[in-house]
Amino acid sequence: MTITRIEPGKRFAAAVSHNNTLYIAGQTADTAKGTIEVQTQEVLAKIDDLLAKGGSSRAKLLSINIYLAHITDFEAMNKVYDDWLDTANMPIRATVEARLAVPDLRVEMTAIAALD
Repeated sequence: MTITRIEPGKRFAAAVSHNNTLYIAGQTADTAKGTIEVQTQEVLAKIDDLLAKGGSSRAKLLSINIYLAHITDFEAMNKVYDDWLDTANMPIRATVEARLAVPDLRVEMTAIAALD
């Protein structure tokens, strides 16, 4: 059994691969005061980067969970997400409103992807 931890930090790794599956921890934007569009773009770019580092891609996404600080951002977030999504290989998805750890953050996403 091989477990690979990508970008381990103080409390958690940014991603972990195990049994041909890549698990991506909650990703947030670097621009905490950015619009929902800017924050969504930054989060999706981080997911792309971790997918590549873990040996996967958007085409292999299995699941995405989206946490919005304000559900009123749903449509604006979806406009950015829809442009990013590989529509030939759509993952399952859940979107919920949740209080995020940093008050200025508007979106956080987790993802799971296949490796083979």
